[in-house]
Amino acid sequence: MMRKADQKAHIPVRTPDQQYELLAAVARALHPLQVPPQAPGWNRADLLELIGEAPRTPAAVLLGIRDLPQPTMVFTLRHSGLRTHAGQVAFPGGRADPDDADAIATALREAGEEIGLDLRDAQPLGFLDCLETVSGYCVTPVVARIAAEARLAPHSDEVESVFEVPLVFLLDPANLRERDYLSRGRHRLVYEYVGTDPLIWGATALMLVNLMRRMELM
Repeated sequence: MMRKADQKAHIPVRTPDQQYELLAAVARALHPLQVPPQAPGWNRADLLELIGEAPRTPAAVLLGIRDLPQPTMVFTLRHSGLRTHAGQVAFPGGRADPDDADAIATALREAGEEIGLDLRDAQPLGFLDCLETVSGYCVTPVVARIAAEARLAPHSDEVESVFEVPLVFLLDPANLRERDYLSRGRHRLVYEYVGTDPLIWGATALMLVNLMRRMELM
């Protein structure tokens, strides 16, 4: 969801061939399905002063790319009344259950529970690097292609809405900025996107930064 009036948002125009190459470049940048990434998270050093060396809880999220002529990425907006991360943008996902075979199973199960994603509409492509969060999770981001006709809607008390943002916008570093954020009494820099409503920032934006770095876009 984009702020139409925000002229700072930069969305390059791409031909169908360029869109296809963009998706191919995303796939090439991922850890293959046969070799999932391992903990610790790539940002662990940045969080040691905040949360120390305590064990991280395994979790996984789904970065779903809808298979459209102009591909989009799927996000959720969490309900404003939740105890944690209220009103924030996130990828579908959550902590691993003992019955989950792996991170892919966790991400797809959570996406089914949160946004009604049918497993038949998802094709996992690979992984980004594990990411640690200030809430004590070690998250494995699973990137997947989502069928164009997939019907997605809130299916959980945690999710207020589901929305999509053009992939080409998200993979343009010109649409990112850093800002100072006070967390647990300490100042640190966090990434956020310019021109999205609701705001995409924090760990969600950082996963996309990791993707852009792996694609050598920044």
